[in-house]
Parts: sequence; C-alpha cells; structure tokens
Amino acid sequence: MRFRSVALATTTAVLTAAPVLADVNIYSYRQPELISPLTDAFTAETGINVNVAFLDSGMVERLVAEGDRSPADVILTVDISRLTEAVDAGVTQPLLTETLTQAVPEQYHGPDGNWWGVTTRARIVYASKERVAEGEVTSYEDLADPKWKGRICTRSGTHAYMIALTSAYIAHHGEEAAKTWLEGVKANLARKPQGNDRAQVKAIWAGECDISLGNTYYMGQMLDDPEQVDYANAVYLAFPEFEGGGTHVNISGVALTKAAKNYDDAVKFIEFLVSPEAQEIYAEANDEYPVIAGAEASARVQAWGSFTPDEIALTDIADHRAAALRITEEVDFDG
Repeated sequence: MRFRSVALATTTAVLTAAPVLADVNIYSYRQPELISPLTDAFTAETGINVNVAFLDSGMVERLVAEGDRSPADVILTVDISRLTEAVDAGVTQPLLTETLTQAVPEQYHGPDGNWWGVTTRARIVYASKERVAEGEVTSYEDLADPKWKGRICTRSGTHAYMIALTSAYIAHHGEEAAKTWLEGVKANLARKPQGNDRAQVKAIWAGECDISLGNTYYMGQMLDDPEQVDYANAVYLAFPEFEGGGTHVNISGVALTKAAKNYDDAVKFIEFLVSPEAQEIYAEANDEYPVIAGAEASARVQAWGSFTPDEIALTDIADHRAAALRITEEVDFDG
C-alpha cells in the first residue's frame, strides 16, 4: 500500500494500529492523485485530517481479515459490483442521513445506505473519426449486428466493467437475449479481448478495429498523457442507448465501514462528498459526472457530448452479476 496524508506527514503505523493522528482513515481503490484535491478541500473546510491508504486489490479480503480491528472508517471504490461485494462480505454498515438521501438519486445508492454513489461514468463507444460516421453507433443492441464484423475491440468480457454492461443487458432483455447478444458481439470482434479500455482506443488509432467499448473518463486520461493523446484525437465518443432505455452508467462510490472508529468524522466526510463543491472537485479530477442535481461536469467532459442515463437501478444490475458472468463464460467470450 501507498499512504498519503493531506494535512501532515504520517507513517504507515497510522493504519496498522489504532488511529492516532488521522481523524478519518480511508481504504481506496482510487489513486491518491485522483482524490487528493477532494480530501484537501475537506480538511481545509473542517479541520479534520484524512489519511488515505491506496490498495491495488484485495480491499474486501483485507477488511474481512482485520474485522473489528480494522483502522478503516471509509472505503472508496469504483463499480457497483465492487461496492456490493463489500456489502455482501459484511464489512460495511448502513448510513441514512437527510443530507445523503436528499442529495443522491435513489438509483445511485443502496436502499439501506450501505453504499453511496459519488460520481457517475458512462460505458460508451469510442469510434474512429476516419472510419465511423457520426450517428452510425446508435444502441448497445446494434453492436451484435454483422455490419460490425471484424471491427470491434474490447477488454475481457469478465472484467467488472463488462460484466456490469452485460448485467444491464439482462435487466433490459433477459438472459437468453443477453447470451445471443454476447455471441453476436464476439463474432464481430477484430481480435481476442485483451488490455484495458485505453488499449482498445490505441488499436483503433492503429487501424486494428473501428470501434471499442470503454468508460468515458479514459478520454480525459488519454488527453493528459503525451504518449496517448494521439489515440484520443483519433476517436470520438458515441453514446449508445438500450432499446427502451438510456446509456449505461456506473459509479464511483463510498461506504462506511462496519469497524469505523471515527464514526462522526467519517459521516461528515461522506456527506461532504455529495456537497456541490466536492461534487465538482471530484468529478473534474476524475473526468466523471457529478451524481447530484445542479452540480456540473467540467467543460472538457461536457464537450464530449450529452446523454440520457439509463434508469435501471444499479441494485438491479448488481443482482444479475452472477448470470452475466455465467453466460459470458458459456459463450467463451474471451476465447
């Protein structure tokens, strides 16, 4: 783990023993540079110190092993599947406050308050500016059309982001239709699923495929990387919708740990995350969309285009995770 203090230099002992210097301890799957503007603002406003431990993996396993001894008060992560994994493991606790329930739309938080969406991201299509006309990509269902044969790139179908999209397809059309759709998308792949979302855009730039599936914020990450900016400039973002629905969205989210020792300060931090100030800071730092009404995405994100978010509740999507993984393996999507 790497540790980052937003108010003063601390040692790893802060998160390996009972917290002394930090008032709120966070386990995070989000890189420190993406959340430090947010934690800096919280400390400046409240005087409450924040200590962040960044984990590459194994957050839930660590929390289970630590049990009541865990120093973590809050977890920050991405994707509804990872949030519900923490809930299912029993390492979070309900948190329902007036501030949170009034700010966050119902579809973006757990019914019992065990998790809260902080920002949203859309899973969209990156399309070649040279080879795909504007308006040619219309729906997720359309990706199985043979007109795209040999033209699609994507990461592994078993990755959490792809499983969430397949789960949303099941929520709209049922398992059998989703399986047929996956078979169609697989038949249209230009190459075996591999790499991350940015690797797919690189493949479009290189002429290996014409469209790819990816999360919106990767456009910002590529634009900020001198080695990848050419990839970003070779594509535009298309916002497909489900037939009878909208564009698939997922979240970055937060939860209060069951073992939280600094309960009151942790609640203040979580409530701060849904304030207009924090929403715009966090969304801009991550090239994502605010979750609360009234807060605006950055000018750069707005320039990528507008869309209508799908209204399927994230809890419904999470309920189909197991089926989505099963049918992805049945069609041997990555094979």
